[in-house]
Amino acid sequence: MGTEGAGAREPDGRPTAEQIERLFVGPPPRYTRIQVAEISGVPQRVTERIWRALGFPTLPDDEVAFTDADVAILTRVRAMMDGGLLDERTIIRMTRALGQTTARLAQWQAEIIIGAMLEPDRPPSDADLAKVMTLARELLPDFERVLIHVWRAQLAAAGTRLLAITDMGEEAVPPTRLTLAVGFADLVSFTRVARELDESGLAELVEGFESRAADVVAAYGGRLVKTLGDEVLFTAAEPGRAAEIALELGDAIRADGPDVRVGLAYGPVLPMMGDVFGTTVNLAARLTAIARPGSVVVDEAMAGAVEGTGGIEVRRIRRRPARGLGVVQPYVLRRV
Repeated sequence: MGTEGAGAREPDGRPTAEQIERLFVGPPPRYTRIQVAEISGVPQRVTERIWRALGFPTLPDDEVAFTDADVAILTRVRAMMDGGLLDERTIIRMTRALGQTTARLAQWQAEIIIGAMLEPDRPPSDADLAKVMTLARELLPDFERVLIHVWRAQLAAAGTRLLAITDMGEEAVPPTRLTLAVGFADLVSFTRVARELDESGLAELVEGFESRAADVVAAYGGRLVKTLGDEVLFTAAEPGRAAEIALELGDAIRADGPDVRVGLAYGPVLPMMGDVFGTTVNLAARLTAIARPGSVVVDEAMAGAVEGTGGIEVRRIRRRPARGLGVVQPYVLRRV
């Protein structure tokens, strides 16, 4: 769990697993899982739950796998528990969020760096891998500082969004729910297009779609909840901003690739694990399936919220069955 290895010397040849761990984690492990629990004062049962929540496999009792940095982190965990700041359930939930998010981040960043440094059409040589290690050693301190800064900025943004939603009057819904506009956007005919592309072309298509979608959502103050290859899920506190995101997504993505269709719904959602759940989310997904290529289809609540907004036209279309939701009344959004 520690990250004190920035000073480790880069390998001269092909890096070993031990050298990679030394670079990123720091000094070699000294403790078993039983020892690290005893030294930190955190019950072994809790240390094992934390380890699994981070996404690492359960280790044998006699395997030396933990460092002084792990002990220091667990000591902080014990102080938070002893001080009543966080209970065990909350710590495990926070740990799981950290483990899942950083695992994806680390994999993504490693792929970017390796892809930028190595030629895709030939196996990497020992010298190539040594160069990657050298670059990682040089960049690690800066990456770490950037990561902490961006994380703090994202926490501030999340708090600001929650405050804005509260100011809009959330007393009408249960405390665990928020009223949001939820949108799905997906690439039209993605399966057919994917069959026509090689691996690098497919990767470029997906990354281009996700990056342009992320830029549009951020520009209008929304939140990109998740990406699913050919589909993105986003939310916005204000229906007008969600409508602008949906319309702009179509223009931005259509300019460089396949067409896109968007479904939008407005209503209560349950935020959990960084995702959103509930009937409103399901309705947005169903409306996306109803939408024709290049169109934005919304539910009645969303249509009512943006009707009369300058530059946007709301047009009612025929009622449609939506799987699991019965018959719904959709509307099409257009620019005027």
